[in-house]
Amino acid sequence: MHVLIAPDKFKGSLTAAEVADALAAGIADAGCGWTTVQLPIADGGDGTVAAAVANGWTPVGVSTTGPTGRPLVANYAVRGDRAVVELASAVGLDKLPGRVPDPLGASTFGLGTVIAHALDHGAKDIVVGIGGSASTDGGAGLLQALGARVVDADGGDVGPGGGQLLRAVRLDLADLHPAVRETRFRVACDVDNPLLGSHGATAVYGPQKGATSSDLLVLEAAMSQWAQVVTAAVGTDVAGTPGSGAAGGTGFALFAVLDAVAHPGIELVLELVDFESYLADADLVITGEGCLDNQTLHGKAPAGVAAAARRRGVPVLAVAGRSLLTAEALLAAGITRAYPLSELEPDPETSIANAAALLRKLGPRIVEEHTEPSITTRQGAAS
Repeated sequence: MHVLIAPDKFKGSLTAAEVADALAAGIADAGCGWTTVQLPIADGGDGTVAAAVANGWTPVGVSTTGPTGRPLVANYAVRGDRAVVELASAVGLDKLPGRVPDPLGASTFGLGTVIAHALDHGAKDIVVGIGGSASTDGGAGLLQALGARVVDADGGDVGPGGGQLLRAVRLDLADLHPAVRETRFRVACDVDNPLLGSHGATAVYGPQKGATSSDLLVLEAAMSQWAQVVTAAVGTDVAGTPGSGAAGGTGFALFAVLDAVAHPGIELVLELVDFESYLADADLVITGEGCLDNQTLHGKAPAGVAAAARRRGVPVLAVAGRSLLTAEALLAAGITRAYPLSELEPDPETSIANAAALLRKLGPRIVEEHTEPSITTRQGAAS
């Protein structure tokens, strides 16, 4: 039996690599002769760069700035002329000093610095994961880091943060990084929010970033002003494009100025890690994430892994901290069985603290329950 272990992280507990390693150790403990390959994955958000690096991409560290301008080092991954950049590693919520929100002042400038570094070093195909944003600046900071100017009525440069965009009257792209025009940008994006309105970047995600009711009014007006300024500069209005509201409007800037195209995050990640080549040799796939719930079924890593495996007729199991899905829902998603750690340790805090040991304990159980002929041979490919 050749087992492909391809989990996402258990958020707040274990990285995807740690999940895979613990489970592989448990399977080895069973002494059954099963072989395992660990392939940590992600859904296009936090952990995407780590997944690429685990699959042989080269990590690159860049001196940049966090969402409030504090210096930090962010990592991205390269392979040939391809790069994987992760918003969260530079300007994510966890990069806020003391995790104190700055809804009006937080900026995506640091993400633009990372992208510029990739362009300077020859990247021609860049995947940008945009989950976990700390800002609502419409991607203005990102564009400024790439050489664009956001100009106010006096001809000066507009400062960082979404709140400052009320002063914006013009977007000057004359000095935009020249390699942008020669580069393919793809955005790992699983939300369809527009930039503006009741389902837009400010209304839906602003409160999660600490915006008060008065902040929300300022930011919505600022995003409206920004949309007009960008549209005037590029000649096309993409404010209503699904995903423009992602990451505080970062999607809007990527679509409008970098001509980026949105893709489901898990699809991009599976491509980046060459999942199909690993799947070709697998008799069984084990995936997972911290919590299996309804969100899992809509763009999260386990569902994407299961869909790819089902096309090849390879059975799939899932591990999780806990599972809120019925057996029927799991089967409909292509997952034969889930193994939540809560079955071994019902106390959440204890389970989180001991997740690696519990996963290792699951290994022999999985082996014992899945050694019958029906699971050890590849099923017929789905039609």
